[in-house]
Amino acid sequence: MIVTKEKPLEEILGYLEPYEKILVVGCEGCTHPPRGLREARKMEMLVSMGFRVQGKEVSVRSTSIAKQCDLYNCRVALEPQIGDSQAILTMACSIGAGALTELFPDIPVFPAQNTVFIGIEDKENERFEEMCRACGDCLLGETFGICPITRCAKSLLNGPCGGPVDGMCEYKGYTNKCAWIEIYERARKFNRLDLFRKFRMPRDRRVETSPRKLLRGELK
Repeated sequence: MIVTKEKPLEEILGYLEPYEKILVVGCEGCTHPPRGLREARKMEMLVSMGFRVQGKEVSVRSTSIAKQCDLYNCRVALEPQIGDSQAILTMACSIGAGALTELFPDIPVFPAQNTVFIGIEDKENERFEEMCRACGDCLLGETFGICPITRCAKSLLNGPCGGPVDGMCEYKGYTNKCAWIEIYERARKFNRLDLFRKFRMPRDRRVETSPRKLLRGELK
């Protein structure tokens, strides 16, 4: 999932201050926590109240679509609803903001969220954890499902640095497990220490040079 964190209302109101007709667009896709219709309606209320406190009356509407990152469905769903909107406030991740900008170039699009990372939800411990940086050259087949690019604070490719203590990474005061020690333990468990000992050359950064584009046929 793509984990997002809501921006402060003051920042959002600052974006929208010049406009009087605003459309809040939720997304029912993979963003988490949910940023769909219920959250869009809540944001509609907050924006309206925020401006009312400032002595300004604005027209705010809200809607939601299945996935803002799907350009075709996004166009079909939103074009009839745009009307005379002067600004769009998207509840989606930064991908949604970019998609709406692409589809509606004559209307400014503003984000209500900060996109934080791609990760998992640990409901028992009420937290989210980053798991992937979309580097374009996945190593999980050699590291037994533990990504050193993401879960090693230094993104090391050939084992741990000299900092771990009792299996804990020195970064952030030994509060996170050392990814490479975890990789070693899994390699030993499956009798594949050959993969742990494998020397990896520096990564080819060309595969993650932005902005990246792929044709559908290239995904096979």
